[in-house]
Amino acid sequence: MTNFSRITLGAASLAVLGACEAPREAVSRAAPADAMRVLGYKGIETRLLDGDLVQFVVTMDGEAMPDDVRRYTECAAAQYSLIRGYGFARHLRTNVEIKGGQWRGDAVYTISAALPRGLKTIDAEVIVHNCIEDKIPMV
Repeated sequence: MTNFSRITLGAASLAVLGACEAPREAVSRAAPADAMRVLGYKGIETRLLDGDLVQFVVTMDGEAMPDDVRRYTECAAAQYSLIRGYGFARHLRTNVEIKGGQWRGDAVYTISAALPRGLKTIDAEVIVHNCIEDKIPMV
């Protein structure tokens, strides 16, 4: 077999394989099942602890889960940062508990004008935009 015939056979094999591409699945734009949950946003308490250290206490009910409570505190921290003239926040801790069917989140953030050091930082403008789109109330 000559080099030319090997190249021709190789090209033909690739063409056949390309024609055997698996059919693509349709992409659904329907809302995921989680989007149908009813979340009750019951309020935000903001406490300035010291200079740039802020505590957020939120309450939720309905079909909320711990991640919903954490997201609610993040939205509150982002909006508060913008209200105070800062563009960033850094998450320090969040405690989440449920009592009597009501969720409570207790979070502490530092707020700052410049991007703070650390792994759990948020860009306040981006988070606020996302919270507005997701209809999560803020401060």
